[in-house]
Order: sequence, then structure tokens, then C-alpha cells
Amino acid sequence: MRAHHQRGRPLRQSHDEFTALYRQLRQASVGGARGALDTITPEHVRAAAREVRLGLTVTMAAEVETAPAPDNPQPADHTLTGPPEDEEHAHGLHFATDRFGMNVHGDADSHLDALCHVVYDGTLYGGLPATTVTPEGATALSVEVARDGIVGRGVLLDIPRLRGVPWLEPGDHVTAEDLLAAEAAQDVRAGEGDLLFVRVGHRRRRAEKGPWDAAHSRAGLHPTAVEFLAERRVAVLGGDGNNDTAPTVTDGVDFPVHVLAIHALGLHLLDYLQFEDLAPVCEREGRWSFLCVIAPLRLPRATGSPVNPIAVL
Repeated sequence: MRAHHQRGRPLRQSHDEFTALYRQLRQASVGGARGALDTITPEHVRAAAREVRLGLTVTMAAEVETAPAPDNPQPADHTLTGPPEDEEHAHGLHFATDRFGMNVHGDADSHLDALCHVVYDGTLYGGLPATTVTPEGATALSVEVARDGIVGRGVLLDIPRLRGVPWLEPGDHVTAEDLLAAEAAQDVRAGEGDLLFVRVGHRRRRAEKGPWDAAHSRAGLHPTAVEFLAERRVAVLGGDGNNDTAPTVTDGVDFPVHVLAIHALGLHLLDYLQFEDLAPVCEREGRWSFLCVIAPLRLPRATGSPVNPIAVL
């Protein structure tokens, strides 16, 4: 059941409309402990490897920031732990060492959401009870599900390029119609087992206008666009924002895309990536698909991981 539209733009989605869509998507989920990652077969990986023609690698991660900002009030902590300041460096062997800590699910750093990240109506993806996430960590559906990495064909759909603007303004939405139109404009098609990346221009806006309170105002997908992901049977969704629009358009649900994608479909999400390095390369080469390699940290029982996805063209 779709939200009402006016002049082609989506309006609010009632809770009943959301619930109907949620139930529909649960029926469409792949199932299993790895969720939609099971759509990536060895054949898909071999086909993705054939996307490599230039031998060029491009990061899709943003730099980790250590200074507070409106969208990052608790930034990562990076401290040099050695060598001691008073140690003589001129002679002998010394090691430079450091310590790092971060809030994985913030609104600035690039990260992967595990399938245990979203609790909805007392359950996790697949109907597992929320009690499987304990103060000691998640006993099921943790980031360890992706311990062997996520490797497949990446597809980048550039929505600001489609609309002829540098970025989407906070509060704007990407619809299924936008995704279809971007495919047509870029001569590419997302399919089963693909890693789909959707650019809204969040990082470019942040770089040019400065950080803002993205927790309360950002561009993202409209919840009904998740039907597109289910129909195409993609394996992963990544965005340069949070993937969810803020403020929400869904009555009673603040992060409807997270609920529909992670909890209903079993899709791992990548939030706050950056495509400002990759998009110009895709534009120049006239191709928007590539081999993609994602290697989350092995953090037993973690709900997510910092990540540096690499596009290989």
C-alpha cells in the first residue's frame, strides 16, 4: 500500500500503510541468518570481478573525524600512546602507537549496520527475540555474519545528477521512481545480489555548507522505495546519509527505512558513506557498476562496524 502523492512527491505515510508494507516485505525476505547476503552467490562474485577494467580502486568512506560538530557531538577518540614525549628518537628502535574508539552508529562516520541493530516490536530480523541483544553484546545476527567480507557488484545511483542539482536538501526523499529514472539515465540496472549505493549529496552539502544537525534534518529514501530493493533482490543498501529521511514521513516510526530494510528484508545498511571520490570517476568512464569489497572489523557480538568500502573499476 503506497503513500499518497501530490505533484509526484510523496506525502505522509500512515502507520497502517507502513504496517502493510512491512508485512509485504517480510514475506519477500530471503530468510536465514545472513539475510539478503545469501543472494550473493559465487557466480555473482565471479561476474562482479569481470567489472574490473581499469585496475583503479576508490574509497567510499568518509574520513573519521575527532572534532565535535553539530552532527557529531561524540566524535571518535584517537590518541597517540607512544612513543613517550620525552623519549629520544634519534637512535635505536621505537614504535609509534595509538588507541582508537568511536560511537559506531553516529551521524558522521561511515559504518555498517548489522542485522541485530534494529529492534522493532520486541524482535529482531527473522522474529528473533530482542533479548538476544544483551549488555555483553548480540548473541545472534551480529556483524560477525559478515566476517568473510561482502564482495559483489556495486551499483551507484546518483539522484542529484538525475535532478540536475548538487545535492538533495534535508527533508527531501528518494522515491522508487527516482531510482528507476536514475537507472535509465545512467544506463545501469541493479539486480539480484548487487550492492546498491544511492547518492543524495549529503557529503557534498556538508563540505560546502558545513555540518548541521543531521539527526533531525537529512535527505534519504522514502519508505515506499524499499519495495524497489525487494523487487530487485539487492544484497546491501548504502547511502551517503542515514538512508532514512528526517524528519520522518511515517506516523509513529522514526526510522522506517531501517525497519523495512534491516528488520523486514534482512538487508545490511551502510550509513554516511561518501561518493564524492567515486561519482566523478563513474561519470568520466560512463559506467556506474564496479566490483565492491566491504570488510567490516571482526567485532564479536557487535551491532555494527566502522567500514571502508572499496570500489574497484
